[in-house]
Amino acid sequence: MTIIPLSTIAPDAIEALLDRAFGPNRRAKTAYRVREGLEVIPELSFAMLDEADAFVASIQCWPVALACDDGPRVAMVMVGPIAVEPTIQGGGLGQRITRHALTAADAGSGEGWDKLMLVGDPEYYARFFGFSAERTGRWRLPGPWEPRRLLARGPVPDCAGMIEPRLPVVV
Repeated sequence: MTIIPLSTIAPDAIEALLDRAFGPNRRAKTAYRVREGLEVIPELSFAMLDEADAFVASIQCWPVALACDDGPRVAMVMVGPIAVEPTIQGGGLGQRITRHALTAADAGSGEGWDKLMLVGDPEYYARFFGFSAERTGRWRLPGPWEPRRLLARGPVPDCAGMIEPRLPVVV
């Protein structure tokens, strides 16, 4: 398997993989509201190709912020979706591509790259990647979510606030 920048994959191929992995109703999820209007962070978003150079997995990372009710707006990165071709799920490809993205975030210096968050299975993401809900209990999302599935990694703030898109500043 080879990991390459996601930007080298055609957008329609990415969308097709996401549809196969998560179903056609995936856009109704709250995470899509958070990412609305954003573009992925190219340095943290990757594709995986198999031995025949077929596109089989992807991870996307997005610029978001935690708007604390009592003041600061803290830049963060939203990890996911992490998609693996359904016919080969369960073989560790999701872990491998996630580890690759997290290593890139740890090594990089982009705004908020040290503060990662996602919505996902707490047992899985805690065990393999060190995410937890320890500091996210007072965070909110713009739609329904299960509080136990709102996870973070790194020096994230322990404030009450809303996760929102971090749109580029237009001058």
